[in-house]
Amino acid sequence: MKKIVGAALGSCVHVGGLHHFLTLAESEGFVSLSAGPAVEVPRLVKIIKQEQPDIVALSYRLTPASAKELLAELGEALRRAGLTGIHMIFGGTPPVAAVARETGLFSRIFDGTEPEIRIREYLRGSNPQHQSEILPDTLTGRIKQKYPYPLIRHHFGRPTMEETLEGIEKIAMAGVLDVLSIGPDQNAQEHFFHPEEMDHAQDGAGGVPLRKPEDLEAIYRRSRCGNHPLVRCYSGTRDLLRWAEMSVVTINNAWGAIPLCWYNVIDGRSKRSINEAIKENQSVMGWYARQGIPVEVNESHQWSLREAHDSLAVAMAFLAAYNAKKAGVKDYVSQYMFNNPPGTSARMDIAKMLAKNEMIESLSDGTFTVWREVRAGLAHFSSNPGQAKGQLAASGVISLALSPHIFHVVGFSEGDHAICPDELIESCEIVHGVLHNTLHGMPDLTDNPAIQARKNELKEEAQVLLEALGKFGEERSDDPWSDPDLLADAIRKGLLDTPHFRGNQYLCGNIVTSLIDGAWFAIDPSTGEKISEKTRTEKVMQSWPE
Repeated sequence: MKKIVGAALGSCVHVGGLHHFLTLAESEGFVSLSAGPAVEVPRLVKIIKQEQPDIVALSYRLTPASAKELLAELGEALRRAGLTGIHMIFGGTPPVAAVARETGLFSRIFDGTEPEIRIREYLRGSNPQHQSEILPDTLTGRIKQKYPYPLIRHHFGRPTMEETLEGIEKIAMAGVLDVLSIGPDQNAQEHFFHPEEMDHAQDGAGGVPLRKPEDLEAIYRRSRCGNHPLVRCYSGTRDLLRWAEMSVVTINNAWGAIPLCWYNVIDGRSKRSINEAIKENQSVMGWYARQGIPVEVNESHQWSLREAHDSLAVAMAFLAAYNAKKAGVKDYVSQYMFNNPPGTSARMDIAKMLAKNEMIESLSDGTFTVWREVRAGLAHFSSNPGQAKGQLAASGVISLALSPHIFHVVGFSEGDHAICPDELIESCEIVHGVLHNTLHGMPDLTDNPAIQARKNELKEEAQVLLEALGKFGEERSDDPWSDPDLLADAIRKGLLDTPHFRGNQYLCGNIVTSLIDGAWFAIDPSTGEKISEKTRTEKVMQSWPE
């Protein structure tokens, strides 16, 4: 086993950081020896000669000027003792770390801004100049390497290709995230394969104006630096299969993210009918499955964004996973968007996500693995950057109740404008700070009677809706939960409904929902009282003509 000797050098008595580092080293299989605080140079040289360590870890947290003199003394002492080839690393404040870099004595320097996972990667033999040789280039491989520390994901796409490419290189070099999601503009999402239909006055609206496969190839090349993040791209809202094929070839798409019922006349993102969209979305799930690529079905939060009641959101989360499994997906990325709809309380948010997760996990077996991804809801962010940073951190703490494999960071600027590279980096660093303080030793946020009661209520109510859907289609389909025509009909007739559907000629929109005690319920519009899912679904089906 390799040995590390640690010491706080000179007159420095601050050993907290050193102790933490040595503890991490032991957890990674090293034998560690601490020489303690205030270790003078002659004593350190003597210890190195006696112990013959593989690594000497030194810390110093006083002033840069005194550090400069002390490290010069150390260098000379090591030279006289014939120890110039010793492998040394250094930890200190950023100003002192800068001084240490100038000496050339140390093979690795930590300045306290690194997340714990970077330290572990170093101890495991990682070299930041060769991260592509160390970090797996698949989603599941990278999760397995890092968990319980979640992969950090963020979306990015500026209004021009040049600005996007420059930003991607800066982000990759910062090493703050593991997954970079490319956000194309709406022209690209809907009309990439039909450029004649683009409104070029809208170029760059909502993301980067991708116009040819070479644009994606250029993005991938620029990301091959720093910590070589995985890259993925939005699915497109039309021609989803062509988008999937292109993204796998050009950017080694880390996983596919597509909806079950959306990107059509429901939300205006394409002119597809609901039936056509569901059929195409299911076929693309199957295509990804055949390539062995993980799939995320970003379905449930689309309903909550339109003020759907919570039991419907839970049922749709299950249906999304059910359809993915039926399509042959082996690795399923289950996204949980917190703070959605706005006003949802922390307790009720956790309960809703636990209900979703338990229903989705019920599908798990040797052929279907669920990877949990959490994120904050964009709409809840303040346009005030200081307040938004607090909201990002607070949402992060709450979402860790799900022990996520992936943390999808939503930048603090998003309540005001599309994120820029420096803001993205800062947002990821905020989340790293949250993880540093709360990943280990936090009280169990799920161990609360109100949360557990609401979770169980939501599972029961979602099951009622699923059974109603089955009854609705029992004479029409062998599998009502995955039948495109039946699901589309259930949306049109209001079995699957939200208040935001009102006024859309293709939808129903008769439901009324309301925020009550931090949770969203279907209500009786005449009384304002909550109604059960059994009552609601029975009334909906009784209203249909024979």
